[in-house]
Amino acid sequence: MTDPGAPAPDPLDAALRRVGSAAATTEDGSLDVLATVGGWRGLLESVLPSAVFLVAFIATGHLWGAGIAAVAAAGVFSVVRLAQRQSPLQALAGLAAVALCVVVALNTGEARDYYLWGFLTNAAYIAALSLSVLVRWPLLGLLFGMVRNEGLDWRRDPRRRRRYALATWFLVAALGLRLVVQVPLYLAELLTALGTARLVMGLPLYALALWLGWLVSAPAGRSPADEERLEHPVHPVRPPRAGEGGGTGSPRHREPDQPAASSD
Repeated sequence: MTDPGAPAPDPLDAALRRVGSAAATTEDGSLDVLATVGGWRGLLESVLPSAVFLVAFIATGHLWGAGIAAVAAAGVFSVVRLAQRQSPLQALAGLAAVALCVVVALNTGEARDYYLWGFLTNAAYIAALSLSVLVRWPLLGLLFGMVRNEGLDWRRDPRRRRRYALATWFLVAALGLRLVVQVPLYLAELLTALGTARLVMGLPLYALALWLGWLVSAPAGRSPADEERLEHPVHPVRPPRAGEGGGTGSPRHREPDQPAASSD
C-alpha cells in the first residue's frame, strides 16, 4: 500500500533507472561490458545476420538469396526470444532492423546498400550524443549515473559533468570512426571490405567505447572497482575494551587479592 504522505516518484528518475538497469556490473563494481551489450547472444545477433548476408552474396551473387538468408538468421534469434517469453519488442527489434536493410538493398538492386541504413543510424546517434553534451546532459552520464547510484547528482558537480561529457565523446568518436572508414569503402563499391569492416566495427567497437567511457568517468580518487565497496561499506566490529563485558578472550577487571580472613 502506498503511503499517501510520500512524495510522488519522479517520472524522469524512474525512466532513467529503467534505462540504467540495462547496464550490468561485476561483483567488484566494474562495468560488465559483455553483459551490457547482451552477452554472447547479443554479440551473435548483431554479427551473424550481416555475416550470413555477406558470405551468401559473395558465394552465389544472388541478392534475393542473400537477403532471405540474413532475415532467416535474424528470425531464428527472434523465435528463440519469443519462446523464452521475452518482450515482443525486444525479440523482434533485431529482425526488423535486418529486414529493413534487406529491403533497401533489394529496392536499389545494390548489395552494398544493405549497409546504407547503418550509416544513417550512426549519423543520428552522433547528432543525439553530441547534442546531449552541448546542452550539458551527456547521455552516458544519464546511463552510468544510475548504475553508480548517483542519480542526477553528478550534474551539480562540474568535474563529474566534464567526465561524463568526455565519456560520451568516446562513444561519439567510435561511431564517427565507423563512418570515416566505411563510407569510403561504400563509395568505392568494395563490398567485401565494407562488410568485413561493418562486422569488426560493430558491437565490439561499441563495447570498447562503453568500457573506456566507464573508466574515464570514474569518480576521482578511486578506481571503478572500488565504487561498489564505497557504496556498501563494511564496518569492522570493534573488540571490547577492558572492563566492557566478559566475551571470550576479553580481559576482565579483577580486584586486588585480599588476605584471607583469619579463622582465629
